[in-house]
Amino acid sequence: MAYIYSVLLVLHGYVALRLAPALGAWPLVQVALCALLALSAVAIPGALFLLRRRGQVLSASSQRLKAAGFFLTGLASSLLVLTLLRDAALGLVHVAAWVIPTAWAQSGWPAALPGAERLPLSAALAGWVGARRTAAVRIVDIPIAGLPTALEGFTIVQISDIHVGNTIGRDYVTAIVSRVNDLQPDVVAITGDLVDGTVARLAHDVAPLAQLKSTYGTLFVTGNHEYYSGAGPWLVEFQRLGFQILLNRHVVIERGGAKLAIAGVTDYSGHHFSAAHRSDPATAIRGAPDDISAKILLAHQPRSAAAAAEAGFDLQLSGHTHGGQFLPWNFFVRLQQPYTAGLARLRSMWVYTSRGTGYWGPPMRLGAPSEITQIRLVRAGP
Repeated sequence: MAYIYSVLLVLHGYVALRLAPALGAWPLVQVALCALLALSAVAIPGALFLLRRRGQVLSASSQRLKAAGFFLTGLASSLLVLTLLRDAALGLVHVAAWVIPTAWAQSGWPAALPGAERLPLSAALAGWVGARRTAAVRIVDIPIAGLPTALEGFTIVQISDIHVGNTIGRDYVTAIVSRVNDLQPDVVAITGDLVDGTVARLAHDVAPLAQLKSTYGTLFVTGNHEYYSGAGPWLVEFQRLGFQILLNRHVVIERGGAKLAIAGVTDYSGHHFSAAHRSDPATAIRGAPDDISAKILLAHQPRSAAAAAEAGFDLQLSGHTHGGQFLPWNFFVRLQQPYTAGLARLRSMWVYTSRGTGYWGPPMRLGAPSEITQIRLVRAGP
């Protein structure tokens, strides 16, 4: 742990030494930046320590420290990455000035680039605003071969990875519910990681989800964070809120004589918490009628896709990745998951990966905006 503290101090010191002198024209900003970085160097280790107490009841002061640590983690991470990029750009400027000194000096670039010290601070602020805003609606059409006319335009509104708990509360959830209801969906699908904390602490914050309205109801599958937070009590609470829980099973929806199967699996890692929660797409669709026109799977993690395609699904809806959430993590998602965000094709099956409707940890979204996804089924062309 001492090694981690030392690394954090070095990285915070680097950012302070590189940015603070460049902000000499704004002494108050200099002082604020250095104070924030000093606070960050203390709060981040505290948040990491509290994160290890996952599942335990924390005091109000510990919750506040954890929330502050998450915020400062996002801020410090963005400042570090963007400061490194700034220094790399300045290094290239100096190399170019050495190689072609006369032409480069006349261009004015060496004098202009140092103003880039404002970029890390501006980007960090933009990332915070991007996280705290209510997720925008993203409309995605999914072409399904042979889709009956009765099912054309069928809509599934997907919300995922809200992570109610550390810095997301009731007001945030209420705004999401309002935006979803405005879309008048046929089905609402919640693809896991809804909560980060116990039922006792968060029941009040998730209560607005009972107001979700759709023609055929709200379907829910577990994410890994449900297991961290106590999946058993939460599944009881979600049923009380009116959700249909899909644990390796499916429901059949009939409209105009056409049938649609929507199945759900437990999280890909569910078996690590309970042997009964091993994720199994084949089991989830077993027993579906032969005259099903389309088969859709709700699976929290995109890496369920291979088994889903093997089981004959037409579409998988997932989350988990947050689209990377903010730089530089979007470059590392593919080390663990086959898909980062958006629509992809696996053999004859579509896979849609949501960037998430909330965020986890740092309230920071940069380059990966949150979303409420309106999935529309359409007939595939010839």
